Amino acid sequence: MKIAVLGTGMVGKALAERIAGLGHEVTVGARDAASESLNPFKEIAGVATADFATAGADAEIVINATNGLHSLEALAAAGNLGGKVVLDVANELDASGGMPPKPLAGPDNSLARKIQEAFPAARVVKSLNTMNCNIMVDPSLVPGDHVVFVSGDDGAAKAAVTGLLREFGWRDEQIIDLGGIDSAASAEMMMSIWLRVMMARGGFTAGPFNFAINAA
Repeated sequence: MKIAVLGTGMVGKALAERIAGLGHEVTVGARDAASESLNPFKEIAGVATADFATAGADAEIVINATNGLHSLEALAAAGNLGGKVVLDVANELDASGGMPPKPLAGPDNSLARKIQEAFPAARVVKSLNTMNCNIMVDPSLVPGDHVVFVSGDDGAAKAAVTGLLREFGWRDEQIIDLGGIDSAASAEMMMSIWLRVMMARGGFTAGPFNFAINAA
């Protein structure tokens, strides 16, 4: 499968490396094909680099791993997203006030929903935004049945994303379908508690964690 990863931060790197290791054809996109931010990806076997438009041109799945504040601009630069599965893993975070950054998600402010509205022919799925990027691609780092959420209006697109999650190692009992793209706001709002838990545990150096649902 041809997969484009838009974004060159730690999330993009974790996703690109894992997906390429699974045998998929991966292209990582940045604003400029000559961007120095792409240099670390050139050392990863099976990963090509390009600008946003070239990365997204032939991709079957486009993964938005950009800074959530600039995701709409990045996806617009990726070209025609009509019919493509767009997996949005980003969060809108305002770091202008220091750490922890301020999550901007709310009942009426969902990044995934804004992406779907901006690109109505795209098939947007929200997932993986409620955890550290290392857990995204290797859920075995945290024991037990901790969970990953999936939101989107297109059933086939959600099935494609769920298939990729299974390849990462997520088991069916860990994958929770929240419903349509309107439900993405609830997963995005979890970033507020995630950041507070992360800080309370001592920051990123305290080791991985994720949320679990215990039910009778």
